[in-house]
Amino acid sequence: MIIRKLFKFENAHIVRGCSTLRCRSSLHGHSYRVEVLLESNFLDNAQMVYDFGLMKQNIKDIIDSFDHCVTLWSKDSKEYIEDMKKHSARWIEIPVSPSAEQFSRLFFVLLDRLFSLTTTINGERDVKLHSIIVHETDTGYAQAFRDDAYSKNMGLIEIDDISLSDDVKNGCTDIRLWDKIKNKEKFLNPDTV
Repeated sequence: MIIRKLFKFENAHIVRGCSTLRCRSSLHGHSYRVEVLLESNFLDNAQMVYDFGLMKQNIKDIIDSFDHCVTLWSKDSKEYIEDMKKHSARWIEIPVSPSAEQFSRLFFVLLDRLFSLTTTINGERDVKLHSIIVHETDTGYAQAFRDDAYSKNMGLIEIDDISLSDDVKNGCTDIRLWDKIKNKEKFLNPDTV
């Protein structure tokens, strides 16, 4: 069975090297929608694959980290990166270009790590990340599966190569969330309110 939860965020970026002049040469933004699809052949103690309330916690915080943020590609010009960091309280620097394709891969890698570190408490079994869909516009989206997320052909995404402003880190419910993910610290799914 597959379940889906939808998240939203507003973000600014430049996609260097793309075909569209405006996109590759001007800072611009999108109202992104992210679909997180989980799968399992088992149900938990409440007859669910995974409680949607749990998805509103750390998963939401990871995606929400990108909200009202400028996403920077670490291979962009150093001057541009420094200026954006200087003039934006909320920024995230990633090792791949911030296209919809790479956002879907990036979220897959981040959430896959989160799931691998999470200890469940309500009988959840074999819950896996099926795919991530990132809608950049109303008519265009990218969907990443496990093979895509870890494809060397598409550029490796190492979590240690992601850097965030303090404002982004401090905006999470757990201000150590990103450090825990990077350091591979265990998470315990709490009861939801």
